[in-house]
Amino acid sequence: MNIHEYQAKELFDRFQVPSPKGKVASTPEEAAAAAKEFEGAKLVIKAQVHAGGRGKGHFKNGFQGGVHLIESPQQASEFAGKMLNETLVTIQTGEAGKLVRKVMVAEAVDITHEYYLAILMDRGTSRPVIVASTEGGMSIEDVAHNTPEKIIRQFVHPLLGLQGYEIRKLAGALGMHGDIAKQFGKLLSNLYKLFISLDCSMVEINPLVTTPDGRVLALDAKFGFDDNALYRHPEIVAMRDKEEEDPREVAASEYELNYIGLDGNIACLVNGAGLAMATMDIIKHYGGEPANFLDVGGGASKEQVTAAFKIILADPNVKGILINIFGGIMDCNVIAEGVIAAAKETGLPIPLVVRLEGNNVEQGKATLDASGLNIVSASTMADGAQKIVAAVA
Repeated sequence: MNIHEYQAKELFDRFQVPSPKGKVASTPEEAAAAAKEFEGAKLVIKAQVHAGGRGKGHFKNGFQGGVHLIESPQQASEFAGKMLNETLVTIQTGEAGKLVRKVMVAEAVDITHEYYLAILMDRGTSRPVIVASTEGGMSIEDVAHNTPEKIIRQFVHPLLGLQGYEIRKLAGALGMHGDIAKQFGKLLSNLYKLFISLDCSMVEINPLVTTPDGRVLALDAKFGFDDNALYRHPEIVAMRDKEEEDPREVAASEYELNYIGLDGNIACLVNGAGLAMATMDIIKHYGGEPANFLDVGGGASKEQVTAAFKIILADPNVKGILINIFGGIMDCNVIAEGVIAAAKETGLPIPLVVRLEGNNVEQGKATLDASGLNIVSASTMADGAQKIVAAVA
C-alpha cells in the first residue's frame, strides 16, 4: 500500500520529522485558498499521484511538469486548473499516465544542498537498511548506475535498533557537521521510529535538504507499507486511495488474492508465488505472453477461486487462461468446483487449460470431466503451457 505526499506530511508531523508546511486541494478554488494561508512565503504546487518523477513529467493536455513554483493565490488557481482531472505522464507511470485528482500547495524553501535518504527492508539480511547519498533530487537508480560509490548503506540490527554511532557515521559520510549533523540525527532517529512503528516496507525522502538558514527538512516523501501488518494500523488503511490502484488489484485484495496485471494475453491462476513465477516463465518459454500474476494462496475457498476467475475475465486483453494448481494444503477438487462455478457464471468465452496435481487430484479431475464444459486438461506444466499458447495463437 502507498500513500500520497500530503498524507506522508501528516505522518511526518506525527513523528516530528521536519518538513515544509503544506495543504491539499481538490479544486482550483481550494488551491488558491491554501496559497492565501501561506501568504508571504514562497510556494510550490505539486500534483498528487502515486508515482515518482512528477517534476519532469508532462500532462496529456500539453502542460509541462507536475511540480511548479508559484507566487500568488491566482497562480495557484491557474496551475491547479491545468493539473486537476488531467493525466500526468512520468517515467514511472508509463504512457498511460495517472489522473491527478488532488494537488498540494506547500511552502517552498531555498536549498543549500540536496540529499537522498531512505529506510527499507533488505531481504538478503532480513534487516532494515538505511540508504543515503549526497546526490539527492535525482533518481537513485541513476546514481547507483553512474556513481555507485556515492550510495551509502547502513544496516540496522532489528532488536537493538538504530544506534547513535550509526547516525554519526551516516552524518559524517554525507559531509554533515555541527548543528546540521545534530538536526539530521534527530530527523533520522524519528524517521526510524516512524518506519518501525507503522510497519513500513519503505520510507524514501528525495530530496532531504539543508537550507541557508540552517534547517534540515524532508522535502518530498514516498511511503510503502507491509500489507500483512495493516490490520494493526486502521489509520493507515484509511489513507488508501483505491482510485490510484489498478481496479483489478483492488478487487483481488478484497478477496485476499495476490494479483498483478501484466501486458500479455494468457491469464494465469496459480496457488503459490513461486509456482506463479514458474508458470509465467514457461508460458514465455513456449512463445506466449502472461497477462497477470494471480496467486490464490495455499488455502483458497471456492468463492475466492470464482472471484479470481471473474477478475481475469474482466481484462479485455485476455485470450486464454492457464490454471496450474499443485495441491499441498489446497484441495484440487475445491479449485475444480470454483472453476466450474465461475465458468458457468461467465459463459467461459475463451480457451481454458487446467493442470491439477497433488491433494485430491483424481476427484478434482473427475469433477472437471463431469462438468460438460469445454476445458482442456494438461498433465504437466509444459503440457499446459504448450496447449494454451497453441489455443490463443
